[in-house]
Amino acid sequence: MSASQELERAATAYALDAVKMDKQGNKGRAITLYQKAIESLLQLVQLYPEYGLNKVYVQRAIAYQERIKALQGSVSPQDVRHEMERTAEESGTERTTPEGKAEGEELIVTEKPHVTWAEVVGLETAKKAVKEAIVYPVQRPDLFPLGWPRGILLFGPPGCGKTLLAAAVATEIDANFYSIDAASIMSKWLGEAEQNVAKLFNSARKSSNEGKPAIVFVDELDSLMGTHSNEVGGEIRVKNQFLKEMDGIMDKGKALHVYVIGATNKPWDLDWAFIRRFQKRILVPLPDHNTRLNMLKHYTGNLQIEQDVDLHELARLSEGFSGSDIRDVCQSAQLSLIGEFFESGKAMDRAAKPRALNMLDFRNIFDARKPSVSLDMLSLYNRWFEAFKAL
Repeated sequence: MSASQELERAATAYALDAVKMDKQGNKGRAITLYQKAIESLLQLVQLYPEYGLNKVYVQRAIAYQERIKALQGSVSPQDVRHEMERTAEESGTERTTPEGKAEGEELIVTEKPHVTWAEVVGLETAKKAVKEAIVYPVQRPDLFPLGWPRGILLFGPPGCGKTLLAAAVATEIDANFYSIDAASIMSKWLGEAEQNVAKLFNSARKSSNEGKPAIVFVDELDSLMGTHSNEVGGEIRVKNQFLKEMDGIMDKGKALHVYVIGATNKPWDLDWAFIRRFQKRILVPLPDHNTRLNMLKHYTGNLQIEQDVDLHELARLSEGFSGSDIRDVCQSAQLSLIGEFFESGKAMDRAAKPRALNMLDFRNIFDARKPSVSLDMLSLYNRWFEAFKAL
């Protein structure tokens, strides 16, 4: 695939489909889909070894492989894990969990990704709300006699920075970052889910009591905490345990710095019991013109571009594009240029350099691409935001 975001989307889609097949008892199909998710994640790690979220991706890949192993039932317990660890080491990504951790904790990334506020372009309203809910209470808890929010819901179109926002706030407050998703929970914790949810929150509380804030980041929240007509007993117990644990950390009599940040592309699918426990419900929208302009400046900063490249015009052309869409446009323009360079036969001359990107190169990419978020989707987000917003 031509862009990292496409690999991220593919991995998520494969994992969610795998969980669905797993629930339905279609083991063969589930194994195939888990494997495809693993391949997408590891390809992403190998192509972008410096990416801040690689530790999250490797841990998820390990979780999916563990579930494959459980479904197959005949694989040596350590064989695949050793192979995954070897791949992680080759990509420059260390395991965050040493041998000997309690069962279930190997799914948790407790070393925060090194993502800074500067990498989260735009989103000023969302940043302000997150700072008020998390950063300021950590810095001056004495200024909050009524306590502070501990449940923060980030919702909006895919590719707009929800995960980066959560990672950036973890970096800002130097927190332990516990990253989980629906597929990880269902793949590893099936049958004993509620006990391991309790272990997760106990670990987070212990971190807070020892002076280090903790952020529990739940990606794909709707898959785990949504309203489904075919729930099985294990899923119901997971939900109930999460509700219990969230009620525990929201106890205003305790000055805990444990926060649950949930991210979802489908807030309308969430169970109401969970919606009301997220005191902050923050829309992470598509970037506006000025944000798109800053993103274009950021992504073209390391590219050779001609003087005729009008970034203001590109920002206008990219209306309706998500942040990941804009990154993909810049990447695709560069890939097309490099393809042209190789096809010319000049690439074999080490002294030769490709030409600079011009305005036509970018226009050609915009002609060939459409936004990944439709107008119908935007209206759904806006309606839900008007009904449930809590900034």
